[in-house]
Amino acid sequence: MKEQIKRTFNMLAHAYENSVDKVSLHNREYERPSMLRNIPNNARNMRVLDAGCAAGWYTEQLINRGASVVAIDLSPDMVDATKRRVKQKAEVLCVDLEKELPFDDNSFDMIISSLTLHYIKDWEKTFGEFQRILKSNGVLLYSVHHPFMDLQISQNEDYFAKELMIDRWNKEGKIIEVAFYRRPMNEMINVTTTHFIIEKVIEPQPTQAFKTEAPEKYEKLMKKPHFIIVKAINKKISKL
Repeated sequence: MKEQIKRTFNMLAHAYENSVDKVSLHNREYERPSMLRNIPNNARNMRVLDAGCAAGWYTEQLINRGASVVAIDLSPDMVDATKRRVKQKAEVLCVDLEKELPFDDNSFDMIISSLTLHYIKDWEKTFGEFQRILKSNGVLLYSVHHPFMDLQISQNEDYFAKELMIDRWNKEGKIIEVAFYRRPMNEMINVTTTHFIIEKVIEPQPTQAFKTEAPEKYEKLMKKPHFIIVKAINKKISKL
């Protein structure tokens, strides 16, 4: 599964680098505005991990807000795209989020992970590593598929079952199959609260620009959210 995801996003890297930022309303006018509202405008003196950086859009936003950024992704082609985007302004590494992360304890002020964690089957290891490398009271901000949205397109009637699903994306005239995991809300929340205190849960709404460009899709998203965003605080106690 992991190699399949790596191959898939290697194939998608060109589209992410050249068109997704401008073309994809679900990114540009739906998920990203809500995520950005939960990132400090002034991130100077903050070290931030972009976990699942794709082609580096969030990496660039964090740099522009003054943060010291480390960006990681499983896909070598996505890593290369991010390096082209931000040049030497961030440390960009090819890293597997399902393994031990190559960072010291208490070394980040914030972790953001945009639409990445639903590609990981088991979150426990990943969230344990996030907690380890975050400072006490550090912030984890992540977005994933909304469990209820995924259930609507599932062939499995068991909401509580974790399920490997296949989506089909049309990118640059090509149909690419993208595998991801559907999981129930309670699993998502329980793993998060094992390591963090949830500050807020956001079910984003599309912008007015989305409504102007795609009114029918806008109306659907206003009634049935596709993504969910969680902001959580590291609850570990720092050693004196």
